[in-house]
Amino acid sequence: HAAQPVPLGRAAVARAGSDVTIVTWSKALHWSLAAAETLAAQGVQAEVIDLRTLWPWDRDAVFASAERTRRVLVVHEAVQVAGFGAEIVATLAEAGVGRVARLGAARAPVGYSPGLEAQARITPEKVVDAVQALLRRG
Repeated sequence: HAAQPVPLGRAAVARAGSDVTIVTWSKALHWSLAAAETLAAQGVQAEVIDLRTLWPWDRDAVFASAERTRRVLVVHEAVQVAGFGAEIVATLAEAGVGRVARLGAARAPVGYSPGLEAQARITPEKVVDAVQALLRRG
């Protein structure tokens, strides 16, 4: 059976939650879902939104979740500096929707050894740490 096409600009709620919103896409969706499982074991219910498309991005879905949780972490695989996550965070900040933060890769050359490469990558543990830091901010 054939897969159904994904409509452009329509996000999917990959996991429902009420304490914090994680907005993500592509490979970072898997890390965010794993982090949400860890956070749930700690008593934090993270809503994970998979944007699925970046342009247009589903502002309505992101704003609806952000207005409920009042805390948003944008997680993406790209370098954090000037990544698309900055556009989402800026849009939310301009609208005054709660606390916002972003998590992306470090602005550094990717190492040749597996250990150095692993340090540059986002992991579920890094997502958990970023959510916990956001929750401590209020």
